[in-house]
Amino acid sequence: MLVAIVCGIGVVLANQSMLSVQKFGLNFWRTEIWDPVAGEFGAFPFIWGTLYSSVLALLIATPIALGIAVFISELCPATLRQPLVFITELLAAIPSIVYGLWGIFVLVPAVRAVETSLPDAMRQLPLFSGPPLGLGMLSAALILAIMVIPFISSISREVLKSVPAAQCEGAYALGATRFEAIRAALFYARTGIVGAVMLGFGRALGETMAVTMVIGNNPKVSMSLFAPQYTMAAVIANEFAEATSSLYLSSLVELGLVLLVVGLLLNIVARTLMLRVTQRRFGGGE
Repeated sequence: MLVAIVCGIGVVLANQSMLSVQKFGLNFWRTEIWDPVAGEFGAFPFIWGTLYSSVLALLIATPIALGIAVFISELCPATLRQPLVFITELLAAIPSIVYGLWGIFVLVPAVRAVETSLPDAMRQLPLFSGPPLGLGMLSAALILAIMVIPFISSISREVLKSVPAAQCEGAYALGATRFEAIRAALFYARTGIVGAVMLGFGRALGETMAVTMVIGNNPKVSMSLFAPQYTMAAVIANEFAEATSSLYLSSLVELGLVLLVVGLLLNIVARTLMLRVTQRRFGGGE
């Protein structure tokens, strides 16, 4: 039933985006012009913004999420373990719009203060150039990182729990320290951890409201962490109700189709990796 629903959604999106596909072809993904008045639509700025913000978020979130998972699984006192698990998972239940409001009132001013405090020489570098608005790629990446940490840490914690006790016991028997035993457990669970990170990546790619509120929504490709940019989910949310022409609407639907396909592929790969961990766990114990 679920497979049929997903396939149905894909068919509808593919059908509704056919006008854009026929008119622009592959140029839709290569060009940077997004001009609804002139009827010219190029998705590259949105692809860039989506991938850039998601990759930055993973670079920030992954070490923190793994640290949380390792602490709760291996180092945390038993009395604190369940409260910490509850608090971590509670972050995943906070609505996206709440994260966005927090980003506007707390995160954006903090990023603006950091930007204005940088030396002029550093602000001349492409990575740190841009107007001191606080709205931009860095704010979006930080808020995405906070939002994906609970997902990555929760799945990583479950993966670490699936590591056979014999792995750690064998490490201790060979004279390993506690740190070395934990590192051995992480190495054993590496496939599942990669799957957890990929699920977090899929979550970051499709995030809409929180990112829309802090990224600045400017369809320009830039390497700068402080420059306002745009994502595919954000442009769909902002402009779908304003799409007055069939071509405009079809172009937005094509963006949605790509998000659906990418999200499905990431989830399939991540679930496959998680299944390999489970099979190896039970197969290795025989």
